[in-house]
Amino acid sequence: MKYFKLPDLGEGLQEAEVVEWHVQAGDTVKADQLLVSVETAKAIVDIPAPYDGVVVELCCAAGSLLHVGEPLLGYEGEESGTVVGRLDAGSGSEEDRFCVGAAPSTQAHLGPRAAPAVRQLAKQLGLELSGLQGSGAGGAVTRADVEAAAQAALDKFGGEKLRGVRRSMAINMARSHAEVVPVTLYGDADLHRWGKARDPLIRLGQAIAVACKAEPLLNAWFDGKTLALKLCPQLDLGIAVDTPDGLFVPVLRDVAARSKTDLKAGMQRLRAAAKARAIPPQEMLGATITLSNFGTLFGRYANPIVVPPQVAIIGSGGIRDEAVAWQGQVVIHPMLPLSLTFDHRVVTGGEAARFMQVLVTALELPEAED
Repeated sequence: MKYFKLPDLGEGLQEAEVVEWHVQAGDTVKADQLLVSVETAKAIVDIPAPYDGVVVELCCAAGSLLHVGEPLLGYEGEESGTVVGRLDAGSGSEEDRFCVGAAPSTQAHLGPRAAPAVRQLAKQLGLELSGLQGSGAGGAVTRADVEAAAQAALDKFGGEKLRGVRRSMAINMARSHAEVVPVTLYGDADLHRWGKARDPLIRLGQAIAVACKAEPLLNAWFDGKTLALKLCPQLDLGIAVDTPDGLFVPVLRDVAARSKTDLKAGMQRLRAAAKARAIPPQEMLGATITLSNFGTLFGRYANPIVVPPQVAIIGSGGIRDEAVAWQGQVVIHPMLPLSLTFDHRVVTGGEAARFMQVLVTALELPEAED
């Protein structure tokens, strides 16, 4: 019997919650038959059987939160070789990938013994391993020990544990607060040259593409640990979408190379899929810069949060008519408030100001035909 572990579900997806089991212990399954559905911070993901076999045991119940590499189920089948593709959870030996219960290391340990996934969970929950009593072999701290300690703290505090998208948001915001050195720049775009039927989201995407061409450093990824900077060859724009389940950020690919009609269709499709929780995980990954169009709800300016490895995010407030000076006269024009937050570890104030200037200039041009 082998214990199949939660596979690698894509870049940045290191944990998932079991939503529904589609098999039970004792069931005979066929290759590619659906075994379990899990929820990541991005979407619902279905995990299939790698080959024909029999489910011996389920290692966790619906609602359990697992990290990549932790066991999902005990499985017996005809294949004895390595399982590849969707159930290949990483490199290493077959034992490392698919089996649990290996003998503990005989090397000396500094501090409490715990698996890497358990240490990561404790870190995310703000728990010190040194303060936990391990119930595993040789006194090792287990996932159950960490979860029990977290639940005890939660019971003392009251409330409910965050799950899914909101849990991911909490972790990402804490990471941003710990790593990024944010500075926010504000500006306004005068939209009086636009037609009456305004479509600001598409124009914003196109204008951001122009600004990124002028200042490529804002369309980049930065690794603060290695101090490595990667300029991104194309603009993959993350679009923040508000839903009852939390904030989703689907990615509109290669914005600069697409027509207005294509961008509009792509954006509508991504937003609808995000709201329906039907968007594929790969379409939530790889954004090079993000747009938060919060003005459709309320507000003028904000301090949008940069989420590493990105180095910039643009916030778009609500368009409103304002009195402005134009050709020596006071006139009423529609104004679009903009906020640009950038990581000052990478981007200088001058680069951010030039980016914002190009962005505003592009937005203030008359609306062109597709």
